[in-house]
Amino acid sequence: MLRVIGLSVAAAALFLAGSLAPAWSQQAPSGDAANGKKVYLADGCFECHGRVGEGGAMNGPAPILAQTKLPFEAFKEQLRNPVNDMPPYPDAILSDKDLTDIFAYLRSLPGARAVKDVPVIND
Repeated sequence: MLRVIGLSVAAAALFLAGSLAPAWSQQAPSGDAANGKKVYLADGCFECHGRVGEGGAMNGPAPILAQTKLPFEAFKEQLRNPVNDMPPYPDAILSDKDLTDIFAYLRSLPGARAVKDVPVIND
């Protein structure tokens, strides 16, 4: 009986968490990856996140952005109202079009290679 109650409470908590979270679409708007690369480099995103979104460290670990799985709306929210040490990029600094292009660029990157595919490690 207690197990059933525990499962019901857990199910209710998951339902509430899902219904209170923003309704983020999984569909990303199309953008221009070539322009996104230019803006990414010009605006200095690479200084913390690496030239090809590989991540890095400035005041702490900066997330890997290549092949990001973030929904577009979450990505946009992080740029507009960032957490941690990231500076904000309001619309006056970074237009929605440029933000969409950066997102397209990050999604176009190959991402990390498997260790077995890195020659210097396997020699």
